[in-house]
Amino acid sequence: MPRSLVLAAVFVATAALAACGGASPTPIGDPVAGREAFLTTCITCHGQDAKGVTGLGKDLTTSEFIRTQTDEQLLAFLMTGRPASDPLNTTGVDMPPRGGNPAFTDEDLENIVAYLRTIQE
Repeated sequence: MPRSLVLAAVFVATAALAACGGASPTPIGDPVAGREAFLTTCITCHGQDAKGVTGLGKDLTTSEFIRTQTDEQLLAFLMTGRPASDPLNTTGVDMPPRGGNPAFTDEDLENIVAYLRTIQE
């Protein structure tokens, strides 16, 4: 196969993947720093192993929600939280903005997103 034809095929495949969302954006945050931040606050409801605490927080290691959100969507979720009154809240427990820690910076939340990506099963 001529080299120009191979290059054209690669270009078309790359463009097709980008058009349908198949291209991977650059991940945000530092997962090591994210784990440290997670262990300061998030463990209260999600446990040290992120498997969830009964009656408080969901298992984050098998979360379909986490798996289907972009990094930017997860970051926005962590910034705003989800009140118990939200119909999408299935625990009946508030997920407070910034996990209930107003000292978390945007960078801390980006790091937590990066950490959550590393623990997905």
